[in-house]
This record gives sequence, C-alpha cells and structure tokens, in this order.
Amino acid sequence: MLKVAQISFHVDPAGRAPEALLQAWPTVVDLAECAAGAGVSVSVLQASRRGGQFRRNSIDYRFLPTETRVEWHDFARQLHELAPDLLHVQGLGFPAEIGWLTEALPGRPLLLQDRADQPPRRWWRCLRTRRSLAAADGLLFCSHEQALPWRRQGLLATQTRIFELPGSSSRFGVADREEARRLTGLQGDPAMLWVAHLDDNKDPLTVLEAVALASEQLPALQLWCCFDRAPLLERVQARIAADPRLAGRVHLLGRLPHHEVQRWMGAADALVQGSHRESTGYTVIEALACGLPLLVSDIPAFRALAGAEPPGRLWTPGDAQALHAALLHLAHQPPAALRAAARARFEQALSFEALGRRLAAVYQELAAP
Repeated sequence: MLKVAQISFHVDPAGRAPEALLQAWPTVVDLAECAAGAGVSVSVLQASRRGGQFRRNSIDYRFLPTETRVEWHDFARQLHELAPDLLHVQGLGFPAEIGWLTEALPGRPLLLQDRADQPPRRWWRCLRTRRSLAAADGLLFCSHEQALPWRRQGLLATQTRIFELPGSSSRFGVADREEARRLTGLQGDPAMLWVAHLDDNKDPLTVLEAVALASEQLPALQLWCCFDRAPLLERVQARIAADPRLAGRVHLLGRLPHHEVQRWMGAADALVQGSHRESTGYTVIEALACGLPLLVSDIPAFRALAGAEPPGRLWTPGDAQALHAALLHLAHQPPAALRAAARARFEQALSFEALGRRLAAVYQELAAP
C-alpha cells in the first residue's frame, strides 16, 4: 500500500487545540479521508502551536510545532518514523520548509497543492520560490489555467507536472425542496442564493445591478445573501436602499452556521457568485452536492468545477449585463433537470469517491519509478 504524508505548514493564528482545529479546518480531514478511501495509507502532519497525536478513521494525525530548530528536528524525526513514499504539501508559499523537507527525506517524490497562493513579485522571493518549486515533482491546481501566471514568471521548471484536482469535496446532500423552503422561509421565483463574503473579489455590487435589471422581466425574483466578512456591507445596503427594484427583493441574512447552509441551498433555485478569482470555490462544490444549479462567474476554478456542460450558466465577472442574460436564461429552464444535472456533476467529478480516485492516481504516477 502506498504511504503518503499530507503536510501543512499553515499555523492556526487562533492557536486552537488539535480536535478544535480539525473542526475549523475540515479540508484537512476531507482530503486525508478521500485518499484513504481510495486505498492510500495517509498520515497528516499539521504545523501547530499546540502539539498532539491521535488516530481516526485509519489516519494518523500529528500536530507539531515547527518554529524552532529543535521543533523542526522533531518534525523531521517523526517523518522518518512514518517513512512515507510521497510527500504532499499544502501551499506553494513555503520555500524554507520545502528546503527542510528535501533535506530530511531526500529522493522522496514531492507534490505541492495550490491553496489560493499568488506568485511573488519581489525578485528575491521569486528566486526562493523558483528554487522550492523546482524541487517538486508535481503541482496540484483546481484548474490547469491557474498554473499559467506561475509559468509566465518563470517560476515553474519545464519538467514539473501539473495536475488538475479540486481542493476538497463536500458532505452536503440533496434535500426536499418544499421542506427546505418551509424551514428557511426562503421565497422567490426564482430564488437566488449568495453564499460569499461581501468584498471586492466576490463583487456583490455587480450581482445587485444584474438583479435590478432582471427584476423587470422576473418580478418574483428574490436574492438571499449569506455572508461572513463584509467590508462592502455599507455600500451594499446603500445600493439596495437607493433602488426601488431592490428594496424588499434582497435579503441580507449575515452569517449562518455551516450546517444550515445546506438547508438554504436545498431551498434555492440557483447559486449566484461573482468572484473574480478563486483557488477552488468550496461553495460551488457544496451547491453541486445539494443539486443546486449555478449562476457563477466564468473563472478558471469555476469552469473546472462546473465541467464542460455546466448545470446552469457561467458569466463574465464584473459584467452585470452578462449575469442579467444568464438569469433570464436560467428562469426558463426545467428546474428538475437542472437539479439532477448539478448532482450528477458532483457525483461524477467532485464526490469523495471521485476525488479520492483522482488523488490516488496522481500519487501513483508520481511515486512510480
């Protein structure tokens, strides 16, 4: 059985205990269980301010401080004990740590996974990054297109293989729509659901403009907005208050517990998202798991998640007219067929089983002599 160490050097700024950290960062567990379900022996090494070790669902979890030389030696010692066949590191922005790994376990295949990383701009950081990425045998992106900025800056070696893989899966499922509407109080025909921050990248103002335009042809259209961080909240509120087409049509729900988002997705008619850039787009994965059609911006990550025949429409980011047209098109499609297509896309490419198979295949390719 292939043995893989999944390693993350991201340190929790809140300093949570290991169990609490896994609850707050479910992707750590999900990625490990996807691979384990495909027959890979997985160990997780997580940089942490608070140490700990336990085994769950056949996976070893080790939480290790790495701030001092002594702590790093302990990290390296435990890696030697595990003796993995391959190292899978989360993030492209850890050149020093990558150097330590290649010294601690020379010759081991190394896979690095993009986690919303951006190519560095300063020349000295480019040199360090180029050196660390050259040590990798493969890189994982949600979409191959996301590797292009790194190639254009000359940060990727020509022999480095690029693999396309979503950052995680989802445990959400399809709910009874009428029951979900009764429990949430969501209404609208169509009822659009926004689950994202209110910031410049997510671009809620473009979405509001499109909703205002579409309301003239779709008088029962409603938009329901769940959000956490909201630096644009005052501008969003002012835009709603200033336009009678939006007043009473847009509902700002604020932050919802994660488990309740599944119910809202089950009640809505489509997920609307205006992102200009995303590493993966977990909300899109969750929507497809719930059988919720998409009205999301046409960016590399969302294209990769939605597939060649998207269950819904993709539209040019920042273009309210494009979203307006997509809204009108979606309103005239058979909803049951769209919902079935959304769930089918999830099961085909984004479920735990599908993700595990793809990840295990990448591991096998890199570990092959």
